[in-house]
Amino acid sequence: MKFNFKKYRVGGLLLILAAATGSGCKKYLDEKNKSNFVKDNYFVSSNQALTFVNGLYNVMYFFQNGDAYGESPFITLELFAGHATSLGQSVNNGNVIHQRTDAVNPGFETVWYNCYKGIANANLAIEKIPGISPMDDGLKKKLIGEAYFFRAFYYYHLVRLYGDVPLITASQTVSSPDLYPSRTPVADVYKQIISDLQAAEASGMPNTDASGRVSLGAVKTLLASVYLTTAGFPLKQTENYAKAASEIEPVLGWYSLFSDYAFLHDNAHKNQQELIFQINYLVGTQTNAIPQLTIPFNLLVGAYGDHLGAMIPTNQFVASYEAGDLRTQERQFYFSSYPQYGNPGNIIQFGEHALYKYFHVESAAQSGRSDENWTLLRLPEAQLIYAEATNEVSGPTAEAYAAVNAIRARAKLAPLSNLTKDTFRQAIWRERYHELAYENKAYFDMQRTHMAYLPQSNTFADPTASQTEQGVTFKTQYYLWPIPQREISTNSKLTQNPGW
Repeated sequence: MKFNFKKYRVGGLLLILAAATGSGCKKYLDEKNKSNFVKDNYFVSSNQALTFVNGLYNVMYFFQNGDAYGESPFITLELFAGHATSLGQSVNNGNVIHQRTDAVNPGFETVWYNCYKGIANANLAIEKIPGISPMDDGLKKKLIGEAYFFRAFYYYHLVRLYGDVPLITASQTVSSPDLYPSRTPVADVYKQIISDLQAAEASGMPNTDASGRVSLGAVKTLLASVYLTTAGFPLKQTENYAKAASEIEPVLGWYSLFSDYAFLHDNAHKNQQELIFQINYLVGTQTNAIPQLTIPFNLLVGAYGDHLGAMIPTNQFVASYEAGDLRTQERQFYFSSYPQYGNPGNIIQFGEHALYKYFHVESAAQSGRSDENWTLLRLPEAQLIYAEATNEVSGPTAEAYAAVNAIRARAKLAPLSNLTKDTFRQAIWRERYHELAYENKAYFDMQRTHMAYLPQSNTFADPTASQTEQGVTFKTQYYLWPIPQREISTNSKLTQNPGW
């Protein structure tokens, strides 16, 4: 069931009463709420508060939404990093790869609009839920904590992608002074993000949550990521390395690595073990095209109507893993052949590597309707945050080695040892690229380190002075996305990012 409040789009930017739709998590994706949300009676019961906060999860679906050419935000983010190709029909994807896109690219507006939609909802929840009575205090506190998490989550994406962005922390009306806001300095946006996540930490969430709702583990992992990011470019608040290490350390004991990489993308292990926070899908309620978008173009692999090839790893990147790395063996992280759908005796040879870590066996064999989850945070990222942050504070420690070597042991690789601070730093960065490959981490790593991974030489270099696998030199302006042109046309207080 879907509930919609009356909503306004003002200045091309903010929703005042944004839609509160069904849930975004496994446990309650298909729950129905019989409340009658109208203007005069919303936020008067705990059931309505729960339904509204569930809508904050639903906003996340925009990451996988897109057209048949694969112009989805989760793909665009990867193409900016330079380690993937895309099908030729996608003009916008091709423009991103070759760094000739502009401010009217629809993907820039999709991310901006939906993040502010989530923020508008979170603002309203934070303001209105405290006044609901009667309501269980524990549930009230937890739902407000989830709203704080999501406000931080959406601002974290905005500030990294667009730089200075309008910081709005109150719901808006047609007479609000912030209907046409100016941009807020990056440092102030990050202060708000940190404050919101600290508020979420104090809201009584469980350490883990297999239902898919926000947990303390998700809050602390996101906050540690924020600290790691702010220790790098552009703020260079290096004291935050210690905060990142301290924040993430307890999380390492709350989760454990899977024994099989297949568990990362099947239905049986959603929201479990090493999966800290996911965007949840369920056939009959919300599905996605993740497998179709990551299978080579027009090859009949699985029961899908489309085989789009919108995000295909470069051969150089796949070849950059160490010899013997389990992740590069067939049907681990990647695959290059598969039985033809309807004719399993015919093995289709791709002629390139595709992302098996996003191949959904269940939907490929059955209906073609994928409800594979998209993973936002998982244990290996937490381990690598801890290792990198600890190294920056005190060099390679036994605990830092243990964190990264657990990931390497699963990949059947020898443990790291006897490295200097500098060589350990690059080893951690390399492990991030290889373990978190195509999970929307690489571009953000380039932003905060101003270094790019070069698979051709297995080294790191200034991206503005080196070439991607496609022979493209990174433009400085691409460290940030442009403010969507529609927003600037509507709001004269918004200025454009350099170079756009």
